[in-house]
Amino acid sequence: MNAESPSLSIDDVRHVAKLARLAIPEARLDALQHELKAILGHIAQLQSVNTEGLEPMAHPLTLVNRLGEDVPEPGMPIADLLRNAPATEGVFLAVPKVLGGESS
Repeated sequence: MNAESPSLSIDDVRHVAKLARLAIPEARLDALQHELKAILGHIAQLQSVNTEGLEPMAHPLTLVNRLGEDVPEPGMPIADLLRNAPATEGVFLAVPKVLGGESS
């Protein structure tokens, strides 16, 4: 596959759509074929770049995390934490049931 025009058939587009569980109308397949070819062309161009001797980076910026000392401090009083809660049950947040059975 070269950077200018990767090989990609309409059947390949259908297969990718099936893998992605997308229902693509037949009328859109041709346009998507061209878009996917362009994306694959960009990827091929990136793969052709010589990266020998370069270390992987998490991001391109030279930022350093400023971490403070990990010193335990007293927590906020429960009454203050629950003050803005929409609903409580004693010292707990009340939330609707989301699993198993119907909520009451």
